[in-house]
Amino acid sequence: MKDLIEFMVKALVDDPSEVNITEIAGDKITLYELRVAKTDIGKVIGKRGRTAGAIRTIINAVSTKQGKRAELEIIE
Repeated sequence: MKDLIEFMVKALVDDPSEVNITEIAGDKITLYELRVAKTDIGKVIGKRGRTAGAIRTIINAVSTKQGKRAELEIIE
């Protein structure tokens, strides 16, 4: 899942080397913290949060298919 998020986000940003994803595994849910360069944060969120919403939808679909639950948090 971490590789999928990294692949999608690196395709969106201008500085792919600044993409950092931290995986925090819990009992029922896995949290992914995404950090990008300050100049790229708007590209990841998108207008009215549409890009971030689309990424979260894909993550939810993949995690549900695996029988798990995952959330994405974008850290500034």
